[in-house]
Amino acid sequence: MMLDNQPRGTIVIEDLEIGMMRSLQKRITDQDIELFAQVSTDRNPVHLDDDYARDTIFEGRIAHGMLTAGLVSAVIGEQLPGHGTVYLGQTLKFMAPVRPGDLVRVEVTVESIDHARRRVTLATRCLVGDTVVLKGEAVVLAPSRKFD
Repeated sequence: MMLDNQPRGTIVIEDLEIGMMRSLQKRITDQDIELFAQVSTDRNPVHLDDDYARDTIFEGRIAHGMLTAGLVSAVIGEQLPGHGTVYLGQTLKFMAPVRPGDLVRVEVTVESIDHARRRVTLATRCLVGDTVVLKGEAVVLAPSRKFD
């Protein structure tokens, strides 16, 4: 279930501004983790087996890091810049685990705009409460009014 999400659509490069931010929130469920394991084929027991995960450094099951990162893609592809955006690159740094039941807040903020090349650099981060669990930077090719 997603909560407090902003309208989806497109913000063309001509309308983007430095500091513009969009976000979404999603509670990570056991079903999300199981479905991601099926789609990705990553069935590491730290994600799926309580007994196994209790004996790891995480002391319990955690969501796949790329499941959390996928929420960043949702904000970029649906909100900022939105539909028509082409992902060119993404850096990720995993700072803390996301656990089943955690409410993840994803924030994407415009850092720089290269109008001549239609490139936009975005700061990306995910939080659980006040804890940053993921941070990085995305570079995208933004949609433009000139190419409608």
